[in-house]
Amino acid sequence: MSGDKVQQEKRFRGAGVSPGIARGIIHVIRDDSDEVVRRHIESSQIANEIGRFEAALIQTRMQILEMQQRIAESIGAKDAAIFDAHLLVVEDRTLIDEVLRKLETDLCNVEFVFQEVATHYAQTLSKIDDPYLRERALDIEDVTRRVIRNLQGKVQKPVVGLIEPHICVTHNLTPSDMATMNKEQVLGIATDLGSRTSHTAIMARSLEIPAIVGLHDVTEKLETGQQVLLDGTNGVLIIDPTPETLTQYEEIESRRVQVMAQLKELRETKSTTRDGRHIVLSANIELPDDVAAVAANGAEGIGLYRTEFLYLNRGTLPGEEEQYQTYQQVAEHVAPNPLIIRTFDLGGDKLAPGSVDVTDEMNPFLGWRAIRFCLENMDIFKTQLRAILRASAVGNVKLMFPMISGLDELRRAVAVLKECAQDLDRDGHAFNQKMEVGAMIEIPSAAILADTLAREVDFFSVGTNDLIQYTIAVDRVNEKIAHLYEPTHPAVLRLLKMIADGAHANGIWVGVCGEMAGDIALIPLLLGLGMDELSVGATLVPRVKRAVQTLAIKECQNLVEEALKLQTPSQILTRCLELASQRYGDLLG
Repeated sequence: MSGDKVQQEKRFRGAGVSPGIARGIIHVIRDDSDEVVRRHIESSQIANEIGRFEAALIQTRMQILEMQQRIAESIGAKDAAIFDAHLLVVEDRTLIDEVLRKLETDLCNVEFVFQEVATHYAQTLSKIDDPYLRERALDIEDVTRRVIRNLQGKVQKPVVGLIEPHICVTHNLTPSDMATMNKEQVLGIATDLGSRTSHTAIMARSLEIPAIVGLHDVTEKLETGQQVLLDGTNGVLIIDPTPETLTQYEEIESRRVQVMAQLKELRETKSTTRDGRHIVLSANIELPDDVAAVAANGAEGIGLYRTEFLYLNRGTLPGEEEQYQTYQQVAEHVAPNPLIIRTFDLGGDKLAPGSVDVTDEMNPFLGWRAIRFCLENMDIFKTQLRAILRASAVGNVKLMFPMISGLDELRRAVAVLKECAQDLDRDGHAFNQKMEVGAMIEIPSAAILADTLAREVDFFSVGTNDLIQYTIAVDRVNEKIAHLYEPTHPAVLRLLKMIADGAHANGIWVGVCGEMAGDIALIPLLLGLGMDELSVGATLVPRVKRAVQTLAIKECQNLVEEALKLQTPSQILTRCLELASQRYGDLLG
């Protein structure tokens, strides 16, 4: 009998983005998007179509503002800010002007033209290897559906208004969907699409609803009414769970609650190893609004401020004064802890509409981006450097250059910084004359030259995401080869050791700000390599701190010594997991 039950149980795996366990019946919501038919119009009808379009944009804007207010009242202003991106879509002159232009040239109904233009925008963003920008594609799709329904005179439908507890299974949940659903009856959320940075994930965490995204085509395989167990921590959706599975998960949930309670108590403690080595534990942020979570999770400042997000979702570049005010406010908020500002990682795929005229590149991630872009756009670069220098007067600001590939490039960037400092000094602006300057090591050539580069800067910060991707030539978002993206690849390990050794031999500190720093299975490896700082997403800080506190540097060094003799990524990962399991197995799930 038990064997039959095991065979009936089905499991689907995605990305767990909001922790917790939910159990109940599912309600499957399938995409019922309204078909937009192309209809020819005469030139005399263009003015009427423009009027319809403008009315629909105004109506959509009012609906978005209403949803924003509703979310602000129910779960807070920070989550309501998600709709700012939606407002930018209905106010985007580049998109609107393109619709008006095609309306005159194509002579067809405006809803068809708008769908065509907006879909092209969304598809372009969805192909970019940046989770934040891919999520903006979903924003455009959400607003597009709303505008079209308004053009068609149809009532906006809530995704689900069920009055009984259920687990919502759908292709994708947009912020609009989340705002209109009956949240009190939603036990859990599972979607085909989405990522850890999706709005579904962000809002689910705020609402404390367990959620899994990235389940691919699960909506095509399930039916409303099935019994499921949703594990939002590990990203597992279990259909018709057996009694044994239910018992197992009851124990898991009980342990999870205990672990979360223990992690909350770590906020005021230091990330110091069992044998007394202090590892600086910082947080990564993208927007000023993210600062509140830094202290709330017990981080020691900000180890990576991705400033390029100031440029996104806007048609004009921020000036020196606007940037200065932003950086200064963030620095003051985290003082006396440090704020490390990364100069713009712009270019290739990350350009604000209308900001800089660039041609398409065959491979933007090996192209005109980051420091390469800045050194060719001196006005943009100097404006930011002046703003950062002025903000450094607070006393805790540090600066680092991204995507450094060699010595000449680094020296050029530092020379521009010195020139900006001289200009500010002449103009009477206050700034920190001894502000620390660092280099991001994320290209294999920089890792190999670490000993040379370390003589030119005050610190290194390792961007493991790109370093791994460039070292083993694996596009992380290409599903055909994603399995080859292995942080424990022997080549990656040797490069990391080369970076740490090069830094320490020249008396500078080295940190890790990529995803590898937040993977608690790999913390022993990073500590054994000699990393002085780890910078992770704010919500990961308590887990990483707990991992650090349970380890001893000597055992981590022994692990690295052994790992350097191993030949495959799986062998190295196994050894990391063995030590991690011994010290903090309850955190591994």
